[in-house]
Amino acid sequence: MADGNITKDAVYDAVAPDDFESMLNLDRYGQRSNAFDKIISATHDHFWDPLDKKYIDFDEPFDMDTPIVPETMIAALHTDYVKNHLSDPKTRAHFINQSTLRSFSSILHGEQGALNLSASLCHVLYDQGAQEYAANQTREEARHVTAFAMYIKSRWGRPVACSPTLQTLLVDIIGSPEVYKKIIGMQMLVEGLAMGAFATFFQQLNDPLGRKLMQLVMTDEAFHHKFGKIWADRTIPKLNAEEHNIIEDWAAHCFQTLLFNLVSPSEQRDLYEEFGLDPDKVLEEIAKVATDEARREDMKEATNIFRVLIKTLLNAGIITDRTRAFYGMYVDMDELKAEGDKMVGDDIAEEGIAYLKTINFKERSVGKLLAAE
Repeated sequence: MADGNITKDAVYDAVAPDDFESMLNLDRYGQRSNAFDKIISATHDHFWDPLDKKYIDFDEPFDMDTPIVPETMIAALHTDYVKNHLSDPKTRAHFINQSTLRSFSSILHGEQGALNLSASLCHVLYDQGAQEYAANQTREEARHVTAFAMYIKSRWGRPVACSPTLQTLLVDIIGSPEVYKKIIGMQMLVEGLAMGAFATFFQQLNDPLGRKLMQLVMTDEAFHHKFGKIWADRTIPKLNAEEHNIIEDWAAHCFQTLLFNLVSPSEQRDLYEEFGLDPDKVLEEIAKVATDEARREDMKEATNIFRVLIKTLLNAGIITDRTRAFYGMYVDMDELKAEGDKMVGDDIAEEGIAYLKTINFKERSVGKLLAAE
């Protein structure tokens, strides 16, 4: 088994990535956990195909001379310097849309990371059930990459490069030999962040096609998040103090990296220059409004992506008194605890699944009638 995995349940046993011989163990074929069967079986209820227009049509138009999101979502437009400089409505709309492209590009790169990570779990998870779940998620992440690539192409032409911070974190998580780092980093934090981001865009996007895409992806992501929760339920209560510290510190590291750097204004200097803005002046003005107090106010919103991340870690039992004060700088921890396990986006995902069932059930019914004939 791979070293350093802090495995407390056999369903998360892992081998080295190059140890294929272990997968051929005859006893292994006679053993299979049923811990993930419900998640695997449910994939039929939320199946969708980004290439099939009965699910989503990427040819639906949108006037890109109008803002694709409200300007309140764009940090730079909270400053007088940028607002005054971009006084022309059409120019401001273009700035908003180009800034939003950065967010959607980050989502696309994150989905590519989730695809590669899921595939990497297929190589190391020893239990057949866990391996099948990872393979199932790999398939779903692949359609997310296709879907976001098609959406970006339809609205902007092509994505922008992955930010150095996000790229470094994704490379670290995907390349890590420790399964716990993959599960906390991707299945809990990045997937949790995605659910918060998708819920926000679902509510805020002015583009109906974009809102439909968000809901379809959320029907998958809600189940991916559950894989991490199963790991936490089976692992966290069994950790000794040293092991818990290792996991808690890794979670805090990932959270802090995402909080202070994801789609950071400092990584959008090229955008500011494109619109004739002084990047240093923009960053200086953003720093004045992006205070810790402002972050705390933002995190009172249920869909705030970082509030979702803290709630994920808190509900998993990862946060203890060692790091509670760090997270408590931004949210009311007691309030989060009182909210229970329900996550933002769950209702949106459930509505999406109900919609997909009507399509998929109809298709299966027609298929049965044709077979009978």
